[in-house]
Amino acid sequence: MTEDQGPTSPVAVVTGAGSGIGRVVARAFLGAGYRVAVTGRRRDRLEEAVDGADALVVPADVGDPDSVDELFAAVRERWGRVDVLFNNAGTFGPAASPDEVPVDAWLDAVRTNLTGTFLCARAAFATMRAQDPQGGRIINNGSISAHVPRPWSAAYTATKHGVTGLTKSLSLDGRPYGIACGQIDIGNAATDMTAGFSAGARQADGTTAPEATFDVRHVADAVLYMAGLPLEANVQFLTIAARTMPFIGRG
Repeated sequence: MTEDQGPTSPVAVVTGAGSGIGRVVARAFLGAGYRVAVTGRRRDRLEEAVDGADALVVPADVGDPDSVDELFAAVRERWGRVDVLFNNAGTFGPAASPDEVPVDAWLDAVRTNLTGTFLCARAAFATMRAQDPQGGRIINNGSISAHVPRPWSAAYTATKHGVTGLTKSLSLDGRPYGIACGQIDIGNAATDMTAGFSAGARQADGTTAPEATFDVRHVADAVLYMAGLPLEANVQFLTIAARTMPFIGRG
């Protein structure tokens, strides 16, 4: 437990918290005094992520409705409410020409990136709508690929565009209940997923070129800013990327 954590501290749920962006954001929430529930598929990674802090560790599969319901039931049982959901779990999926993408791999990417994001948002929305005081905030992890694709990324790009539509619908449908929803679109944060970018990443013209990354802690700072706003305000979309990555002008 951090020095500022207490029974009235806000409650945050972080999905995909066992590694990468989710791990860093979960630790940032803990450092800022939030009561934090972390979830992912592997308990050992989740426990390592929170590093002995007084967090709630609940392994779950975001693509499984029953597993998601059990996750949010555990959070409600522990703390009685949910103030923030960082909807972060995702997979890049198959890197291949569309005609060579295995159907099972496509379905798995949709299950995790889009259905999983919806299921967690659905459970958080229900909790936020019913709790007293009512309301809360959902922050979806989009991607630069929610705007423009990389080559050979049909599944990832399609699901991330779907997340953008979901974000807009949640933002609209949450208005009567004090539920805000925004999206952070991240480009080339330095994590295991982007570890090879400095050596070279496939470009739109078919070449391979090194790409810049940036410290993932800046993503955590941005998420904390979005989460810390009063519910009268909302960051609808925030894009944070390495300054020189090929996003503006991609392709």
